[in-house]
Amino acid sequence: MDKQQQRQIAYAARNAQTNKDAISADIFLHVMSQAGYQQAKTVLWYVHCRSEVRSLPALQQQLNTDKRIVVPYCTLDAAGEKCLGLWRLLSWDELQPGMWNIFEPPPERWQEADRQINPQELDLVIVPGVAFDTQGGRLGNGAGYYDRLLQQVRPDTLLVGVCYESQLLPDISMQSHDVTMDVVITEWAVYPGQRQAQR
Repeated sequence: MDKQQQRQIAYAARNAQTNKDAISADIFLHVMSQAGYQQAKTVLWYVHCRSEVRSLPALQQQLNTDKRIVVPYCTLDAAGEKCLGLWRLLSWDELQPGMWNIFEPPPERWQEADRQINPQELDLVIVPGVAFDTQGGRLGNGAGYYDRLLQQVRPDTLLVGVCYESQLLPDISMQSHDVTMDVVITEWAVYPGQRQAQR
């Protein structure tokens, strides 16, 4: 089964998932109870869209903690390639609908030096996806935004994939540029990934 077929199966499962609010809350309780999350000082969250695991309630709660909370936005690098910019978020009010109607900082503020975060500063990244497998394989939307970002983080940065159990596939078709997760967390379980095993 190729990646596009896997995407179609996983999109359908994600769209059909019932009780998304309650199940998403359970998933993020699992995430935040992990020792790696509790020890992390700078954490990249994501702002959910469409049928993704719903991050906003937990994300907004974490703004009231002593962690540095970071959110991504879609931009271009110096070479004109698609990439994720990283914004230190202090208040939800800073964000507005951007590309694909996902909340992000306004473009006129992207260059504010005190809000720019380098990928090397991230202690933990919460990674959304279209599908995962229990070995830490991840399938994204196909644009490569997260793959490029995750190749820039420190080797000890924890990569935490989150998804509904219904999005798990037996084996994701991984290519050389694809980045494996340290752990995949669903409402049912915490699955150690191959990246963690390779350390």
